[in-house]
Amino acid sequence: MFNPEKIKSEKYISLETYKKSKQAVRTPVWFVIKDGLIIIVTRDQTGKIKRLRNNKKVKIAACSIKGKTSMPMVSCTAKILTQEETEEAVKLRDKKYGFFSRVAKFLTKGKGNLIAVSIKSD
Repeated sequence: MFNPEKIKSEKYISLETYKKSKQAVRTPVWFVIKDGLIIIVTRDQTGKIKRLRNNKKVKIAACSIKGKTSMPMVSCTAKILTQEETEEAVKLRDKKYGFFSRVAKFLTKGKGNLIAVSIKSD
């Protein structure tokens, strides 16, 4: 079983989600670790959330800002979190990424409300 603490110091993970056609889509995303889970925060109108609502199976790996992975992909299951859990996740993300997190929140306002997703290795 994968231990998320191994990637805690990384800035990005590549999140692989799947279209209805089963085609994989990889997206580099910021993340935090809480209670042994990987947590990402995004907007509810993004493609990755649309894909996650149809298929909870994902793969993740530490990566660069451009998505170049630095480890093998790990099979996981994603879960969309409640509004309360999302608020806590946003605070954790703001703490880890600081000023850049606040800028990202402002720049992505047009893509819906903030939503958090927990990721647990299979």
